[in-house]
Amino acid sequence: MQILKQTKGKLLGVDFGDKRTGIAVSDSLRTMASGRQTIAVGGMEKTAEKTAEIARELGVVGVVVGVPVNMDGSFGPRAQHAQKFANILQFKLGESIHVATLDERMTTMAASRYLNETDTRGAKRKQVIDTLSAEIILQNALDKLKYMQ
Repeated sequence: MQILKQTKGKLLGVDFGDKRTGIAVSDSLRTMASGRQTIAVGGMEKTAEKTAEIARELGVVGVVVGVPVNMDGSFGPRAQHAQKFANILQFKLGESIHVATLDERMTTMAASRYLNETDTRGAKRKQVIDTLSAEIILQNALDKLKYMQ
């Protein structure tokens, strides 16, 4: 995350999933994250390629990928999978756009709680939960960057 602190401009938030991947973007002042879209192209390589394409189109300077760390702080298979995705994405973006990871523990739970409170159900829920999770991941990153020394 330190490298993202040193750059200025918009950031992209990513909630990587095997079936669907949520995408969020910040404003250029990095005060607020907004859900952008969900992509479902299938496979880690294709998802990384599509995410890189979106990052370039939006002119972001960095990407934050959520990593689902276990509650005890260890890296299980899902966290390792997300880390692998982040590495592939960094390769596809090159050195011009930096990729950082952020512990995303309980962001999907927070997104689910919000959708329950707003009575979002069924197909609509599936369409927005990944984007909302990406938005929460990115907002957490923005808040963390604001207070980094």
